[in-house]
Amino acid sequence: MTLRIGVVGLGGIAQKAWLPVLSQATDWTLVGAFSPNQAKAKPICESFRMACFSSLNDLAAACDAVFVHSSTATHFDVVKALLLAGKDVCVDKPLAENLNQAEALVALAEKQKRKLMVGFNRRFAPRYQQLKAEMPNAASLRMEKHRSDSVGPHDLRFTLLDDYLHVVDTALWLSGKAATSLHGHIETNDLGEMLYAEHHFAAGRLRLTTSMHRRAGSQRERVSAVCEGKCIDVLDMRDWQEESASGLLITPPPAWQSHLTQRGFSGAAHHFIHCVQNQTMPETSGEQALLAQRVVEKMWRDSVRE
Repeated sequence: MTLRIGVVGLGGIAQKAWLPVLSQATDWTLVGAFSPNQAKAKPICESFRMACFSSLNDLAAACDAVFVHSSTATHFDVVKALLLAGKDVCVDKPLAENLNQAEALVALAEKQKRKLMVGFNRRFAPRYQQLKAEMPNAASLRMEKHRSDSVGPHDLRFTLLDDYLHVVDTALWLSGKAATSLHGHIETNDLGEMLYAEHHFAAGRLRLTTSMHRRAGSQRERVSAVCEGKCIDVLDMRDWQEESASGLLITPPPAWQSHLTQRGFSGAAHHFIHCVQNQTMPETSGEQALLAQRVVEKMWRDSVRE
């Protein structure tokens, strides 16, 4: 039977990143979507040629698996309802807005014997997967993801979970082994909004650094690895720069590779669907999904105590 896919939440990330992939159905069917804002949802559903459901229950009844792109504050209630309805779920990061809720959802998925995946798209970016293969020979790794001008309006905890979580998860995943937090620094303004964060970890002999500035004048994302015999930089998940004794080699992405493939959204969506179809465990399920959130929650608690 062809897998029936549904979507909850039709905001910017769903429209720009996930629906363009899901609507190109090959061995699945995009049944439809639900959003509380029906007036907004109907034209979006029409543009992607899918049904617009009037309730979460109606959507769940028509689907086998659901992608959840609603606000973080709704994740717990939405994902819980879907799991209890017997549906497999892929949800945007973070899994829930606090650790207790996230752990409860992981436990519920195990109890219900359903797949629960957190959509950390960078784990599926081809350049980052290429870099991960180099990590056994790496001495250090630094990941930077900066914002041009994005201080506020949310508080520190929201920004850490909403954005810095990507940086931490990607760095820890690239390391390929358990990492220990060494030290870090978070700078906020008088309103408690994040200005800058930098943290350091050890994963065996590998040293990791994560960094984010919220008013850097640039949207740059860069991962740098110092390896045996070469230094590697990956710029904005696209360009591969490798410097060694023989010179500097710059490799752009293949011309045929789409933007959503480069950024890992295509890979993440196909991975989840494949896992549901073949009853295998998604890469970012269970403890894997919680790892970075636990680290980021500790960063926030430590900054509050300072």
